[in-house]
Amino acid sequence: MSEPSVTSRLRLSGLCFLLQTLTILLFAAFVRFSPESSPGLCSQPLNCSQRNQDSGLQHPRFWDVHLQTLLGFGFLMAFLSRYGPGSVAISILVVAFAIQWAVLLQGFLHQFWNGKIHMGAQSMVRADFGAAAALISSGAVLGRVSPEQTLLLTLLGVTLFTLNEYTLLSLLGQVSDSGGSVTVHTFGAYFGLMVSRTLRQPHREQREGQQDTGHQADVFAVVGTIYLWIFWPSFASATTAHGSAEPWAVLNTYFSMAASTMATFILSPVLYEESTLRMVQIQDATVAGAAVMGMAGEMLVTPFGALIAGFLAGLIPPLGFRFLTPFLCSRLKIQDTCGVHNIHGLPGVLGALLGTLLAALATADAYGGRLELVFPRVARGSRTRTEQALLQLSALPLSLLLAALGGCLTGLVLRIKGLRSAPTNRYLQNTEVDEEGCEHRKEPGTSTLV
Repeated sequence: MSEPSVTSRLRLSGLCFLLQTLTILLFAAFVRFSPESSPGLCSQPLNCSQRNQDSGLQHPRFWDVHLQTLLGFGFLMAFLSRYGPGSVAISILVVAFAIQWAVLLQGFLHQFWNGKIHMGAQSMVRADFGAAAALISSGAVLGRVSPEQTLLLTLLGVTLFTLNEYTLLSLLGQVSDSGGSVTVHTFGAYFGLMVSRTLRQPHREQREGQQDTGHQADVFAVVGTIYLWIFWPSFASATTAHGSAEPWAVLNTYFSMAASTMATFILSPVLYEESTLRMVQIQDATVAGAAVMGMAGEMLVTPFGALIAGFLAGLIPPLGFRFLTPFLCSRLKIQDTCGVHNIHGLPGVLGALLGTLLAALATADAYGGRLELVFPRVARGSRTRTEQALLQLSALPLSLLLAALGGCLTGLVLRIKGLRSAPTNRYLQNTEVDEEGCEHRKEPGTSTLV
């Protein structure tokens, strides 16, 4: 075995050991289970009225969210032939560390009383959101960074995600983004894109595009799409207020994914020669339809609104891969391996704009008693609809700013000489390199699901 490969292997092992040791020490010092099952343990500073959020009813929801993060998001990055199993393995590594780190950071900001972090099932749900953002970010640089670079990206990405989430949901005062259109999808996508831009190597050797050698990419896409349909509605509604607003988020997400899938079947044959879609394109449409409902899912009072939003979101991936991805690379020098800009970033932005519009139109007549669940301060009269709408809108530029600055900083850290690793051909199957030296997914491929 060559010396560089041994060094790389030991470097990953050492970094994992260091990070895991750090988290064990921090958990030992600060983290305790929430005492909701023991009423006598509740002290005055600990808000025991929150214990219903960590009751047994939360556990199935946590399972759904966790499966969605592991399998749904994991298979989103498995389209690279011969690298599919490797990308799933890296996804599990990201999730394994991100959940631990997110529990710590979010605990210090939200659940720190009497010198301890009190965590429960809802803490794990929020941590899964942080892991999802990290997975989205890593999709932009998949195949072009080493596992140890991916771990450091996760470390910094989850830290910035937690800071952004705390700023929007706490400091600004109840910005409604229960499914993460802004905090997860938009932030994760543009953070990853800025990391990719900073890591770009202008004089790197160009490679010839390689043809897809089998159906493995479609197999992963089939499995990933099925998991998305099963578990994403729970993911989108996992942090909604308990009560009658929750079914809105679940049902609107289903309607949006259905309409986005139809939109892709309408537009893709127009843009591409093949009449039969690849499963990975259907998977992209499903993600886009779900991402647009992250903020608006609990706000839409009629299902036809979810159908319209999902249809518009479903048009974004085929148009994005056809026109925007080459533009990003040739003009802005941003390589986007998995196309996170098309399937997470832009649908997240659309969801934020839709959420702003719905907040401006929110009335007691339209929402009834649900207004207290979705916009509690508007219902109590302490905030006007216009103020809430401006607050929703401000979340978008703030997230983009933090994602851009944080992505540039993270990219500079990952460029440290000892962390660099030259990408190998085995990472680049089922991708192509254009005349600008840009790697991106082939759209569309020759492999179709019959």
